[in-house]
Amino acid sequence: MAGYPSPSQHPQGYPPQGYDPNQPPGYPQAPPPKKGIPTWVIVLMAAGGFIVIFGGVMASLAIYGVRKYIATAKSAEALSSLGQIGVLAASAYEKEGTNARGQTVHRMCPSASTSVPASLSSIKGAKYQSAPADWSVDQARNAGFSCLGFSMSTPQYFLYRYTASGASKVGDSFDAEADADLAGTGDLTTYHLGGAINAAHSLEITVTPSLGAGGK
Repeated sequence: MAGYPSPSQHPQGYPPQGYDPNQPPGYPQAPPPKKGIPTWVIVLMAAGGFIVIFGGVMASLAIYGVRKYIATAKSAEALSSLGQIGVLAASAYEKEGTNARGQTVHRMCPSASTSVPASLSSIKGAKYQSAPADWSVDQARNAGFSCLGFSMSTPQYFLYRYTASGASKVGDSFDAEADADLAGTGDLTTYHLGGAINAAHSLEITVTPSLGAGGK
């Protein structure tokens, strides 16, 4: 096999210039390896991209979760208040009264003449702080919220209405409604609770607190 010339045969000395003992005789020396991007840099770049994408998704989910929690917390006000109105309406109906003929009767509280607050603009994306007088407007005629004995002392997100249809006959009913403009856009969130006098002449809550058709 041909090899490199011996020192005596090579005029320039031995080993010849460019000699690489790791290369077989007769082959040119391998070029030096090209420098590329270090692996650790590639790993960091990939990790950084993942963090940016994942972080953005998590941030969006976190914002959605907070908004949903806040909306749920605000709606809890309406559900609690309507439930209380239902209990008070049944309690008021159970109180015995007498009619013109001296007969014992049970009557539902008549309708409230106004809502609290009086205008939806008062709860447009904000809370409303009611005054005791707001709830006692119908005190003189023993109707509405005054008859029920319902009031709120803390700021409220919802506007409350109470409407009665009839008073003492089977099928007569009432409806309590809570409306809120939580986002201040005019898109209302509405809850209802109702009740009716049944065949046993008891006031039965027939509608559990529920979201109205125009709400979310």
